[in-house]
Amino acid sequence: MQEDFEGQVAIITGAASGIGLEIAQQFAARGGKIVINDIDGKTLREVTNQLNHKAIGILGDASQPKIIQEMITEAKHHFGQLNIVIANAGITTFDRFLDYTSEQFDQLIQLNLKASFFLAQTASRTMIEQKTGGSILLMSSVTGVQAHENLVAYGMTKAALQMLAKALVSELSPHQICINAIAPGATLTERTLNDQDYKQVWSNITPIGRPATVQDIAHAALFLVHPKSKHITGQTLVVDGGWTSVSPSPFEK
Repeated sequence: MQEDFEGQVAIITGAASGIGLEIAQQFAARGGKIVINDIDGKTLREVTNQLNHKAIGILGDASQPKIIQEMITEAKHHFGQLNIVIANAGITTFDRFLDYTSEQFDQLIQLNLKASFFLAQTASRTMIEQKTGGSILLMSSVTGVQAHENLVAYGMTKAALQMLAKALVSELSPHQICINAIAPGATLTERTLNDQDYKQVWSNITPIGRPATVQDIAHAALFLVHPKSKHITGQTLVVDGGWTSVSPSPFEK
C-alpha cells in the first residue's frame, strides 16, 4: 500500500473502537504516526499494542484540558510534530425534546462540542508555532443536516460542529490550516450492530442499498486530511449513501 501519510503525525480521539479505530488503522497502514485517545483503557492498550511503534495511547476524557494538552505534548515529544487532528470522540443520546434533562444536556455538550472546540484550538496553536500548517477534521453527523426523531440535542451539537468548521476558515487559513467536518449517516459499528434490526432497516431506506461501513467513513475522513486535499476547507462532507437526499424515517409510523 502506498505510504501517502509517511512523516505525518495525527491525534485521533475516540480511537479504540468503531469509526475512530478504523481511521487510526488506515492512517497507520499508510505510513502515519498517531496519538490515539479513548476512555476505555483495556481496548486502548490493545489497539496501541496492535499498531506497535506507530501509535501511543492517551487514556482519558477528551473534553478535559489536561488530556488535550497531554495529547499535543506527547505527539511532539514522541513523533516530533503535529500535522493532523481528527476529533472523533463523542456520544449519542436518544430522548424526546420534552423529556431531555439538564444533566443529559451538559454531558452531551461537554464531549460533543467542548472536546472538539478546545482540541482544535490547542492543536491550531501548535501548528502555528511549527509554521507547518495542518489539517483538522471534526466529526459531525447527518443529524446535523436533517432532522431525526429523538435526536434533537445530539443533532444540534453536530450542526454546531459544521458551523465551527466553516467559521474557522478565516482565522486558520492564513496559517495554512485546513478545517473540515465529516457527517456520517447510518454506520455499522459495534454499537449499532447490537440492534438486530439496524442493518436491514437502514438497507431498506438508504438509496445505495446499505448502511455505511466504518471503512467507508474512514476513507472519506482520510481524503479530507490528506496533504493533497489542502484546497478543501470549511466544508462538511456527508457520507450517507444518499439518505439525506430523500430522508425516509427509520421509524415506522
